[in-house]
Amino acid sequence: MTRTMTFASRNTKEITRDILTLIFGIAFPLVLMILLSAINKSIPQGYGPSNFQIEKLAPGITVFGLSFLSLFSSMLISKDRTSSFVLRLFTSPLRPSEFILGYTLPMIPMALLQSVVCYICALFFGLELTLNLLLAVAVNIPIAVVFIALGLLFGSILSEKAVGGICGALLTNLSAWFSNIWFDTSMVGGLFETVANILPFSHAVKAAQAAVAGNFSAIFADLWIVIAYAVVLTVVAVAVFAAKLKKV
Repeated sequence: MTRTMTFASRNTKEITRDILTLIFGIAFPLVLMILLSAINKSIPQGYGPSNFQIEKLAPGITVFGLSFLSLFSSMLISKDRTSSFVLRLFTSPLRPSEFILGYTLPMIPMALLQSVVCYICALFFGLELTLNLLLAVAVNIPIAVVFIALGLLFGSILSEKAVGGICGALLTNLSAWFSNIWFDTSMVGGLFETVANILPFSHAVKAAQAAVAGNFSAIFADLWIVIAYAVVLTVVAVAVFAAKLKKV
């Protein structure tokens, strides 16, 4: 465990060096929340989309903000793969699971910070301050792991330039469109709704919304699906990274 924590400490330093990226990852979701809240406020009461009400919008924005973790984690691991640093790592006693854990651990505090900042911002738009918000932050951890694992998976097989397109554009758009943040996917129906129900994003948003609303019985109905995705994707990321190690 000491080896993993040492490696995680190094990755933390790498992440904190890129201050602009960190600021963007936190600021962009906040800008969206401010804009959508302003739009909702300008619409006569009862006519605006229910998804834009702050009780539903805030949890959705926190989940969407976590999608940027995929970009951060994929760029970190892909950058290491293309440098001499990774060759030195491969001669170390670290196992593949320890590598992946070492990349994952520094991202968790960043995920918690993103969620906390988003909920604090939401308080200024009418979100009620309750202990449920702490639960909502905790509920976001499994979906954060999903995004981190996806980033590490793509970062293990793609170049630094390629992961920018996959994790920076494609994945963030997928998480936005299929997450029930901007509109209820059941209104579209058909294949679109089916895909949304298969992917973990809408389940993460529903679990976070249930946590904010204090509907504790409804949280795990969706959260278990997200947790299953987090476990499977992490295992796959470890397996792919292990396969890469054997080729070196």
